Amino acid sequence: MDAVVLAGGFGTRLAHIVSDVPKPMAPVCGKPFLEYVLHYLKRNGINRVILAVGYKEDVIRSCFGASFLGMDILYSSEDKPLFTGGAIRKALRLAEDGPAFILNGDTYFDVDLRAMLAFHLEKQAALTIAAKKMTSFDRYGTIESENGRITAFLEKRPTGEGEINGGVYLMDRHFLDEAVSEAFSFEKDVMETKVGVIPMYAFASDGYFIDIGIPEDYYRAGKDFAAMGGIS
Repeated sequence: MDAVVLAGGFGTRLAHIVSDVPKPMAPVCGKPFLEYVLHYLKRNGINRVILAVGYKEDVIRSCFGASFLGMDILYSSEDKPLFTGGAIRKALRLAEDGPAFILNGDTYFDVDLRAMLAFHLEKQAALTIAAKKMTSFDRYGTIESENGRITAFLEKRPTGEGEINGGVYLMDRHFLDEAVSEAFSFEKDVMETKVGVIPMYAFASDGYFIDIGIPEDYYRAGKDFAAMGGIS
């Protein structure tokens, strides 16, 4: 199966800590964060990875080349910002037929991708989103669902307990073909506008989750990965 990894981020909030590489290449325990993501994909049976790159893409290309851990590595390059939706749509043009996973290159979420695929097919979903239950947070919006089918996305606010969008998606390679704009937000312009219109499901996972988008969580990733002896 194919997986698209969004790896073109500038890493604005990490710029004063990691300024010379794209955010997914920020070093964690001596390795680029993206390397941990690729190890995770290999463990979950992915054989082709499409890296959606942009900012300082040469750093990523020189590190991983055309093959890594026996997986084919392809590159979908943007010469201007396409935002999440445009980047995903362009990358999916390189995917083979059938469902493809989409991941954020600055997030590690230990989801069982084989189980997520089985759930997606069983529900005949157009889009499946990996959901993570969290407590006492205000950085993320929440998902509301009934019997797994997503009914609403709620804005970020202080929350005692709720399920968040973990940034791992499963969709057909043609899912975004009808999008009109070249650059658009997948979250705002697709997910939020199509909720209740298409079969969109939340796949709950209690796997380890970390998003290195802010300095405190970047440092926490280093501590967590060191404590776990590195993740591979």
